[in-house]
Amino acid sequence: MQESDLPGLTAAVLWSALGLAAAFGAVAQRTHFCTMGAVADIVNLGDWTRMRMWALAAGVAMVGFNAMVALGWVEAANSIYAGPQLLWLSNLVGGLLFGLGMVLASGCGSKTLVRIGGGNLKSLVVLCVLAVSAYATMRGLLAVLRVATLDAVAVTLPAGQDLPSLLAHATGMQRSSLALGLGGGIGLALLAWALARPEGRAADALLGGAGIGAVVVGIWWVSGRLGFLAEHPATLEPAFLATNTRRMEGLSFVAPVAYAMDWLILFSDASRALTLGIVAVLGVVLGSAAMALARGDFRWEGFAGVEDTANHLVGALLMGVGGVTALGCTIGQGLSGISTLSIGSFLALAGILAGGVAGVRYQAWRVERSL
Repeated sequence: MQESDLPGLTAAVLWSALGLAAAFGAVAQRTHFCTMGAVADIVNLGDWTRMRMWALAAGVAMVGFNAMVALGWVEAANSIYAGPQLLWLSNLVGGLLFGLGMVLASGCGSKTLVRIGGGNLKSLVVLCVLAVSAYATMRGLLAVLRVATLDAVAVTLPAGQDLPSLLAHATGMQRSSLALGLGGGIGLALLAWALARPEGRAADALLGGAGIGAVVVGIWWVSGRLGFLAEHPATLEPAFLATNTRRMEGLSFVAPVAYAMDWLILFSDASRALTLGIVAVLGVVLGSAAMALARGDFRWEGFAGVEDTANHLVGALLMGVGGVTALGCTIGQGLSGISTLSIGSFLALAGILAGGVAGVRYQAWRVERSL
């Protein structure tokens, strides 16, 4: 490839990511796809419909990603999720903070973007606070504290922390075969559970689960296949185009929100370029807005009072800090991360779910106390 071809390929990566993210926003708006909502439905109502939708998305993402690994299109090791250093305490604590925060803020990072597209001004405030707190946890004062405390507790594994790499190291089997077997097996088990009951086979559940899962796979393909250069013409080294981490990136909505704010604030700085994550943030809002307007669901909504405002601000802060600490959110770790079969991603997801349950029960306790 010639260096003159790079702008065209970069544009293809960005436009593809924007389109996929818009599809994510439209599907999430149409089907009410929401991890926090799924947890709340189970705790408050005993309703597992949205959790089955989420499991369907996870299964599709897992099968799709590992099929691409088997084909040689992508490698988990090229992502941030599958390195040999397992930050187990950061994954758990960060996930716990994020899970609690998403309940207080009425939704996770992706749901916040979807709600903005539907006219929710509260979510716009949440997004700004999330962006600032996430950036501070990546590069500011909170980053120093994070690295010196939670990140200092880690385990260095003999291979990447994704299960296929670990088993390949232990058994000598081919990593691609293990990825296909494990990813296919676990993914199909999730699909089977999601579809086992009638509510999991409802139209919205199928659209939400299969649609969101397919978008996650699509973003992996765009970043890891379309945007991958085996030899960058300027450096003669492997490169992934239009990513903030300079690695293969999956769909996520914590660090990219911070990078989007950084791009807006420092737009005149030529070193700040559009990336896959930044355009994905915009795409979700656009897709959600288009769906809300088409269905007549667009409604302006503001804070109900001081307590409502405080809850959302604290929730946004916890999501920003927790999402960066855990290396992802309900989408970043909960779908993109676990699709790589990363141990850290499973730990982060466990923390997010535990925090979500705690947050829902805390809100229920506050309601009962006020009666």
